[in-house]
Amino acid sequence: MFPNRRTFLKQVSLGAVGVSMISALPESVMAQEIVRRHLPRSTPEVQGVSSAELLAFLDAVAKSDSEFHSFMLIRHGHVVAEGWWSPYAADLNHMLYSLSKSFTSTAIGFAVSEGRLTVDDPVISFFPDKLPATVSDNLAALKVKHLLTMSAGHDKDSSHDIQKTNDWVRNFLAHPIAKPPGSMFLYNSGESYMLSAIIQMVTGQRTIDYLCPRLFEPLDITGMTWETCPLGINTGGWGLALPTEAIAKFGLFYLHKGKWNGKQLLPVAWVEEATTFKIQQPPSPGQTLEDAKKNSEWHQGYCYQFWRTRHNAFRGDGAMGQYCIVMPDQDAIIAVTGESGDMPGEFELFWGHLLSSMKDGALPPAPDVQAQLKQRLASLALLPPKVQSTSPIIPQISGKRYAIMGNPNVASVVFKFHGEKCKFTLTDEQGDHSITCGIEHWVDGTSDMPDTPPKVSINPLPATQKIKASGTWLDANTFQMTWRFYETPHHDTVTCHFEGGRVRVVYLNSITEKKWQDHDEIRVPLDGLRMG
Repeated sequence: MFPNRRTFLKQVSLGAVGVSMISALPESVMAQEIVRRHLPRSTPEVQGVSSAELLAFLDAVAKSDSEFHSFMLIRHGHVVAEGWWSPYAADLNHMLYSLSKSFTSTAIGFAVSEGRLTVDDPVISFFPDKLPATVSDNLAALKVKHLLTMSAGHDKDSSHDIQKTNDWVRNFLAHPIAKPPGSMFLYNSGESYMLSAIIQMVTGQRTIDYLCPRLFEPLDITGMTWETCPLGINTGGWGLALPTEAIAKFGLFYLHKGKWNGKQLLPVAWVEEATTFKIQQPPSPGQTLEDAKKNSEWHQGYCYQFWRTRHNAFRGDGAMGQYCIVMPDQDAIIAVTGESGDMPGEFELFWGHLLSSMKDGALPPAPDVQAQLKQRLASLALLPPKVQSTSPIIPQISGKRYAIMGNPNVASVVFKFHGEKCKFTLTDEQGDHSITCGIEHWVDGTSDMPDTPPKVSINPLPATQKIKASGTWLDANTFQMTWRFYETPHHDTVTCHFEGGRVRVVYLNSITEKKWQDHDEIRVPLDGLRMG
């Protein structure tokens, strides 16, 4: 494959959601209840939550700049509202990005409780054969607790640099440590990777395998995946994929201070240590810490791979809006997945609607509003774009091969229209790579298209990804495809303009779109493909 999949298509010269609610059990009964595959369900009002406010939350989400893929609210141990924006669904994994860090922290907690290590152990003690020729004083002083609190002393995030060769541990240990460990906070996913590497070193297992009998199996979480480095170590700071209900269970596990089904799996002392303030994120230039604390969820303090947040809550979160928010004062959990370019704005939605929806006692029954909420949650969807379903030029272009100009890696592309579908095929030295789009409806499939899916981190994903794809005609000469990689937060938009026997393609991924949506220069079309 290609050395950098995210630059591949940019270099190609082309010529030319479900709900269920049941009656609640009293909280005293819930404490003794055996939670198995699914958490118990309840109606909002029985658990002191306003269905009307939940409807207002969904209205606000629809008007926001954020794209939600799933949402689950747990109150008093019961799911009171849940929904998935189709084509995302309850049984699908979703890439968690940095929410993965909180699971890595949990693995460290189990290892500490089993006497395999302590947070005061020097990091270099785990990797004596991977140390640089000269061990600096700051590297020698680096301890596990500094990795947990993002305070190793680096002057920049090491995660991209350490991925430049196969041995990420060796690269991390060779990375200069500018300041004494513990002296400053700097968000650094390389430190989270090192925690995962330490778990594998002291247990002989990958982090995901070590957590299976200790966390995932007791919580009846199955089917999870976790990316690895080239040497087979789970990436730690990112790369875990889970369904939304698994995120909710993880939050409930922490809300109950490490207890599940009456059994203390993780010591209470560790849970409290891992989720309380440890270090302060500095304010932005020109901003006082006092002002930052008033408005920013990222200035309430950092813990052991968890964040403190307002309203005496704590959370794990990941890029683009993957959340597990634990609210002890409200006895509640918020679990969300999605793709957002405005994560601070999402917290305004959470606090403005979900927090305010929760009352101290049960609320009066509201069957009509509950029915509206149930119907609304069941009908959530990210609809495929629809402009026009056909074009008079289809007979001229369907099945014809367009040769690539100026790119030695790619030979040709073909658009083949048949009924209510279009099969797009790119041919390179590895063979054919195809994506089948429904015409104004989603078609489910898999794809190994180079340079897909979009991704924030540079660690490559498996070549074959699950995908739902759709296409529509923007006008008689312009066909636009939307490719949703539905076990990630992301999608691609590929716009193909046919003119004069040539096709010009504008390729835009959703990470770029979210980050630079006001910058026209990123939409400059790629060079054209000539018809072969």
